[in-house]
Amino acid sequence: MDNSYQIEAYSRAKKKVEEIKGFYWHLAVYVVVIPVIIFINYKTSWEFKWFWFSTIGWGIGLLGHAFSVFWINGIFGKNWEERKIQQFMEEDKSKSE
Repeated sequence: MDNSYQIEAYSRAKKKVEEIKGFYWHLAVYVVVIPVIIFINYKTSWEFKWFWFSTIGWGIGLLGHAFSVFWINGIFGKNWEERKIQQFMEEDKSKSE
């Protein structure tokens, strides 16, 4: 393997680890803050359960974050790009022959 490939692979792996770490921090803050919001709602005006707005809204954002980290990059990540480039190059080569 040449050195530039190893550097690029390391850089991609490091970026992916940072993205995953960011998601887990996001999840941890959600798990800590939502109960606090529920408690505040309980102590102030339990008749109207407004905590659902923040729970669901933030939950949708959290799902979007998870989607972008674990699914989008998995399907449309660098490996996918490289496979598609190879596919198009092979198709172009077979057309010119």
